[in-house]
Amino acid sequence: MAEKRDYYEVLGVNKNATDDEIKKAYRKLAKKYHPDANPDNKEAAEAKFKEVNEAYENLSDPQKRKMYDQFGHGGPQGFGGQGGPFGQGGYYSYSSSGFDGFSDFGDLGDIFSSFFGGGFGGRNSQNRRNGPSKGADLNVRMEITFEQAFSGVEKEIVITRDEECTHCHGTGAKPGTSPIKCPTCHGTGQVTQVQNTILGQMQTTRTCSACHGTGEIINEPCEYCHGKGTVRKQPKIKVKIPAGIDDNQTVVLRGEGEPGKKGGAKGDLYITVKVKKHSIFTRKGNNVLCEIPITITQASLGAELEIPMVGGSKEKYKIPEGTQTGSKFNIRNRGFRSINSNSIGDFIFTVIVQTPKRLSKEQRELLTQLAKTMNEQPPVKKRGLFG
Repeated sequence: MAEKRDYYEVLGVNKNATDDEIKKAYRKLAKKYHPDANPDNKEAAEAKFKEVNEAYENLSDPQKRKMYDQFGHGGPQGFGGQGGPFGQGGYYSYSSSGFDGFSDFGDLGDIFSSFFGGGFGGRNSQNRRNGPSKGADLNVRMEITFEQAFSGVEKEIVITRDEECTHCHGTGAKPGTSPIKCPTCHGTGQVTQVQNTILGQMQTTRTCSACHGTGEIINEPCEYCHGKGTVRKQPKIKVKIPAGIDDNQTVVLRGEGEPGKKGGAKGDLYITVKVKKHSIFTRKGNNVLCEIPITITQASLGAELEIPMVGGSKEKYKIPEGTQTGSKFNIRNRGFRSINSNSIGDFIFTVIVQTPKRLSKEQRELLTQLAKTMNEQPPVKKRGLFG
């Protein structure tokens, strides 16, 4: 399979492009490559058209754009999907869900229809409006500890979303009955009117007031969902947070958003992770940083230290004699695991030499003798008022 081109390159914009710049670039290219506009080279134009649509779908959505900027085409490695460590089912996957006409882009179909004389409108446009559509995405935030970000964790969250009514199975009609095709718009969801003017006949289209654009009439609504076809619930969702996730990174659970309409796919659930600050450790990239206090004697003579690791274990590390305060030492491959590759960061600790504030008489005498051997001036004993 050929490697996908960079989405920004496909649309011909830079990575700092605004939403308006992305939309303008998309409109221009979609018009250029639409198969109806390329009757002599439909196959190649269709491939280009799909590539442009996929790029726009991902860059026009703030969450998808953020994920793409963070992880690229492949998404976070190990975030599920087929063959992932979390099993099959779409957890943490990040891939384009494809593109179905212009249903996801508001009035662009009508705009192109004006260019191509109805190639984008008419019955196909109506079918897309009243056909299956994907459900809305949901966004939540989750707080985890520094240790959980380091090792990974499975947590359970409660979300609020619409779910299909189990009594009418999403039809909105009373069990035993079914919605009927709207007699006013004949199931199209829109009503067309023709008016005679001094310039000739003008045709206008508006949403059908009888069915409110759904194309269906429910004579006997379901008493549980009141004709909506969905009910509001608060399900519990298990979320697997991968080891190495960083503050403000996002995990995506495919199909855990709002339900689709007319049999359309469910939306996705975006979980933005907030990592609590730690009292000892900090993070820089995939490296763990830490300050370790040592005594004057340890710094002077050298010592074997026990360094606390993020996972709860301790690592022995021997520092040399004459170590100065502020010296840094590196324990390789004991930092955060990258969720994008197999690399692992390091554990970097800085030693801070602590000067004792209070000394016993014996300790003071020993330090005084040490100072003499090092040609240092010992502390001057203060005299009393009368000598």
